[in-house]
Amino acid sequence: MKKVFLLILLFSVANFSEAQAQNKSDDNTAVTMGEIVVTATRDKQETRKTPANVTIITADDISKSGATTVVDVLDNLESIQFRTSSGNTSQAYVDMRGMGGDNPYGKALILLDGRRLNRTDMSSINWLQIPVNNIERIEVVRGPESVLYGDAAIGGVINIITKKGKAQPQFNASAIVGSYGLNDERVSVTGATEKWTYAANGENNFNFGYRERSKYSAQSGGFDLGYTASDLLSVSLGVSFIKTDYQMPGALTKLQMEQDRRQYQPAGGPWSPAHSNDDGSDKYTNVNLGIKSFFGSWGQLEINFLYGKKDLGVNMPSWFLFADTSADTYGITPKYVLTKEIFGFNNKVILGVDYYNEPYRKYFYSDQERTSKSSMADFTRESLGGYIRDEFSILKNLIFSAGYRLERASIRGSNLDFVTPANSFTDQDKTYNAEAYEAGLTWLVGKKSKVFAKYSTIYRIPFLDEVASFNGAGGGFLKSLEKEKGISTEAGMEFYPLNNLKIGLTLFRIDMEDEIQYVGFFPTGYNQNTGNTRHDGAEVSLSYLWEKQALLYGNFTYHKATYENGAYNKKELWLVPNRMATLGLEIYLPYNLMLRPEVRYVGDSFLSQDFDNVGEKLDSYTLLNIYLSYKPPIEKVKMTAFFGVENLANVKYSSFGMYGAPYSDNTYYPMPGITFKGGLSFEF
Repeated sequence: MKKVFLLILLFSVANFSEAQAQNKSDDNTAVTMGEIVVTATRDKQETRKTPANVTIITADDISKSGATTVVDVLDNLESIQFRTSSGNTSQAYVDMRGMGGDNPYGKALILLDGRRLNRTDMSSINWLQIPVNNIERIEVVRGPESVLYGDAAIGGVINIITKKGKAQPQFNASAIVGSYGLNDERVSVTGATEKWTYAANGENNFNFGYRERSKYSAQSGGFDLGYTASDLLSVSLGVSFIKTDYQMPGALTKLQMEQDRRQYQPAGGPWSPAHSNDDGSDKYTNVNLGIKSFFGSWGQLEINFLYGKKDLGVNMPSWFLFADTSADTYGITPKYVLTKEIFGFNNKVILGVDYYNEPYRKYFYSDQERTSKSSMADFTRESLGGYIRDEFSILKNLIFSAGYRLERASIRGSNLDFVTPANSFTDQDKTYNAEAYEAGLTWLVGKKSKVFAKYSTIYRIPFLDEVASFNGAGGGFLKSLEKEKGISTEAGMEFYPLNNLKIGLTLFRIDMEDEIQYVGFFPTGYNQNTGNTRHDGAEVSLSYLWEKQALLYGNFTYHKATYENGAYNKKELWLVPNRMATLGLEIYLPYNLMLRPEVRYVGDSFLSQDFDNVGEKLDSYTLLNIYLSYKPPIEKVKMTAFFGVENLANVKYSSFGMYGAPYSDNTYYPMPGITFKGGLSFEF
């Protein structure tokens, strides 16, 4: 890392004269704001002024991609990998910056309009709860943001920002159909009057799935209302809901995949049971009431009142598991922003508080009909965190940022096991005290380039079912289980050698302590803080626009995640591919046609649970996708038609696999083969 910082410093010095000259020439000219990001500072900020590697995906980017889910939109970005063990994207696990293991989603924070979506138990979010036609933009901030967001913001933050009403009413309708029974219908409207803004949307998303018994369906909708009472006060209300039903096809061995990759799991051994009725159903509701007060030169105050409700049901006869979960979220997140010069230098300070109260109840039944309860868990996770972050312009083109967060989280509850009373416990609690701080430098070079460096401390509070054993394993409340914590250092640059050529490079290291792992064998094992890990990586991105002809884009990611002590010292963490890359080309053809071929490569990785790195690896794969879109010049109506072929070469691959020795064969979850899709959208 010392070499990294030296290279960054040399690059900065080499460009200092250019930057100073540019600043002098621009003193008497109007300044045009560049691309804006809100996630990196919890306030509006030019992307290049943030000490982080940031990607902005717009509604137009989503529209021309042919994506039907948020996972489709994000999966080709650097340092992001999705994998699924349920056969569909609704339950996909996201891994940012090579965190690895079986629950990397606990180290990536997912936000919807700034409200956290991460669950308190060891499960991923439902990615289908955000209809893509309701997305205004997605902001991806790589690297830790523990000071601003606290728990889980280790590998990065993904903030999904929904559409708000603007000016004249705009109506949008679209439909996408494709292989394996895909059909996705969407409608939306946005607009504004003198003081009111409004937006509403609805979507129906259905897919039979590539494999037998991998069907899913999702019906969703939502609205956003905004009211500007005066120049000093505005209010907004956002509501969204979704119902998802899905099937689970189970894992296959290599021999079973050779026989038929699309079958659901046949009867297997003790570690691969099977049943034809494994399925689940989710219902989500999200509410966000926001109030903004503006005090002129004295800053602004924003308060958000948050509510989320999750009703989750799962039926897994294969594991004799029938359960219903009710998980609620109540939150209040006030923040104050003051932008004011100090001795002629720009300065912005942000102070805020995040309070969350999250009741969680889970009921287990003896059969699918829910005739009798076998156990019930009742927990609450409550957290209160305060933060402060300041940005100070040391020079016109040099910004120093620093921040601090203090948080207290408590987990308390009971578990009543009617079948095995020894697993029961009542009124147990555990309190976690955590703090994080950061310091960063951002050097603005020329008109668009930047160089940055950042140092951060990080932490993760354990999931409910890491602390408390209530999911079928032996009973107990692990008061000895501590939070994970660590240190992150990173440095990078975004460089524009030509006006239309952008090159990005970020190098990082994340050292984690007290990593939580399941020790022993199910059902008698338990979670422990087992040791330290190191996550080294590099992120490279490139884009070049040849005006009116083509856009070339691509990225490359290198990850190396290793244990740093204990029995597995220097062994690699499982499910972390060392290399990933994407390369694409948008070709602008005559008659308003656009052709976009794209290649995605993911390297091999060790299978889940292969601590010793002795088994065969999850194979690498290369996917070729190609899309053709058409936008005819029709007055008053914007029409887009597209046709796409994904996995054109019909590559046989899996995104997730588990090491079984010595008890069973390795098992895998096959991903779709060649897939066709096409669609039409109208906006008027």
